[in-house]
Amino acid sequence: MPKCPRCQKEVYFAEKVTSLGKDWHRPCLRCEKCNKTLTSGGHAEHDGKPYCNHPCYAALFGPKGFGRGGAESHTFK
Repeated sequence: MPKCPRCQKEVYFAEKVTSLGKDWHRPCLRCEKCNKTLTSGGHAEHDGKPYCNHPCYAALFGPKGFGRGGAESHTFK
């Protein structure tokens, strides 16, 4: 039985979502930064961890500087 990467509990077929090559519980597939629940395939990945495409992934890993990537107002320190 596969284990969820977030909670390490068993993932049963009826409750699983597959993303990043792993099986997750639906509520466990969340953005690493803002904790928003994500849909399978509807997010970005960095170092094997899921992130929402906008604003988190764009602000954390996208191009930096004014006018690049559209994430200027979402800069995380």
